[in-house]
Amino acid sequence: MNEQEKAPAPQDQEMWRPRSAIETGALGRCPRCGTGHIFHGFLTVRDRCEVCGLDYSFADPADGPAVFVQLFACVPGVIFIVMLEILARPGLWVHIAVGIPVLILTTVLPLRPIKGWLIAAQYVNKAQEAGTAQLWAKLHGDAAERNSNR
Repeated sequence: MNEQEKAPAPQDQEMWRPRSAIETGALGRCPRCGTGHIFHGFLTVRDRCEVCGLDYSFADPADGPAVFVQLFACVPGVIFIVMLEILARPGLWVHIAVGIPVLILTTVLPLRPIKGWLIAAQYVNKAQEAGTAQLWAKLHGDAAERNSNR
């Protein structure tokens, strides 16, 4: 074998470079390749990446996205609505016209980026539940083998 056959292609090195969870997850991109998608639909996690084939069976953000939305997005929205009532005492129609869109925007829109971030963080940090070491070895075995051959 000559030197060109042993060295990985520059495209392969770029494709598998370590990526941050924020860089990929918040945009809904695959944490391994950065090109494929995590989601199929709004919040449904795909079975695997359509580009690199990463199996997303490790992904279990559970209630994490909802907790983050409640703590950091919902509270300011509710405070805004309460302050609107205290300071302006508008009619019920104003609360319906303003309050419902504010609550929808502060609860629904952040769910996807936060869920993507948590899934990507699980991959990047190799987070796992007790007893799932074999699954992680299977998921990361191919990548570790490729990296050791470089």
